[in-house]
Amino acid sequence: MTGTILETDRLLLRMWHEETDFEPFAKMCADENVMRYLGGKPMDRFEAWRSMAFHIGHWQLRGFGHWAIEEKSSGLFVGRLGFLNPEGWPGFEIGWTLASEAWGKGYATEGARRALAYAFDELDQPHVISLINPENKNSIRVAERLGETLEGKTQLFGTEVLIYGIDRPTRQ
Repeated sequence: MTGTILETDRLLLRMWHEETDFEPFAKMCADENVMRYLGGKPMDRFEAWRSMAFHIGHWQLRGFGHWAIEEKSSGLFVGRLGFLNPEGWPGFEIGWTLASEAWGKGYATEGARRALAYAFDELDQPHVISLINPENKNSIRVAERLGETLEGKTQLFGTEVLIYGIDRPTRQ
């Protein structure tokens, strides 16, 4: 599958490759610290494979989705980042999940800034949201660094989440 690749100083946001991405993705999904705010429990290999297939399928069905994040200096998979808006979703969402060894490096903010610009400039989205577990202080800080503000709350898979959002900047 080919598609849009975005680049930052340190990251490539690229399409998924099962042969190189599945093992580190499954490891990330099995990490209870990573999954604490994403469903509340680690995924087994089958659940991780289904999740990866969902992200690839979202690209096929919607023309956008989550990219695999590759650290340019090492070529390593460090997480996923991108857009979701499946049937029944509260809005066009930008989200991120990083492997724990990639935490604290600013990757989520760096990648999300580039993706957000793409959403506004290339996908012509007027508004983008992030759905965040209220206890996930790190993701709240990323959303705030992006300029997102708290807009409300909603239920997602039986759990209350915060809705952060941002409007497309006014074009001059």
